[in-house]
Amino acid sequence: MASHLIPAAAVHTASRKAWALPERGLALFHGHPQAPRLFHYFLPRLIAEGKNVLCLDGGNRFDPLLVARFARRAGRGTNVFNQQIRVARAFTCFQLTELLVRVPRFLEKFPAAAVVVTAFPDLYFDEDVREREAAASFYQALDAVRTLARGRLPVAVFSDAASFRTPRQKFFQMLMAQADATWRFTEREGGELALVEEKAPSSVLGSALPPAPSLEPLSDAMPRVKPRALC
Repeated sequence: MASHLIPAAAVHTASRKAWALPERGLALFHGHPQAPRLFHYFLPRLIAEGKNVLCLDGGNRFDPLLVARFARRAGRGTNVFNQQIRVARAFTCFQLTELLVRVPRFLEKFPAAAVVVTAFPDLYFDEDVREREAAASFYQALDAVRTLARGRLPVAVFSDAASFRTPRQKFFQMLMAQADATWRFTEREGGELALVEEKAPSSVLGSALPPAPSLEPLSDAMPRVKPRALC
């Protein structure tokens, strides 16, 4: 398996390339409590290439401060990043399913080049939701995800589901089985994270991911960005 170090506190340099998502198919990134947040580090390359990104944020992890940091490093106004990102938040599994089903409608108004989904299937582990209802909602959502991924639109899921102890882990196993590519975040000595390739067919990824940007603490002084929400 290939691995790619993510220095926890190294200084970002201009020569360091941003992470790249697969060009098509369903990719799953998991294995770390911060996995739903780490999708931010895939955004700069997409934005630099002029691509729009649709984010369905089930983990409520979208961070305007981090987006503002990337914009400043790229020498662009935060409004440029803001124009290329649309965020729709879900606070229940039913809301996330509804968002996934509605993606084709969203794309009619906002032609995204990639779809990012966080906390899938994490939200479906909610014990306040009965097993039968959660399962029905998850199956519908998984079908919507696979339908999207079968087209030319890449779908990237960022999940911390593996850390949950629940009989509903079968949802996560089903997602892993359906994924075209899976990558696992692991923590090493010194606080470094490594992105380990678990399943990456050459027909999906084509080549290994480039080096990752540094994971630096956020500054409270950074300007805030208000991402445009979907209607």
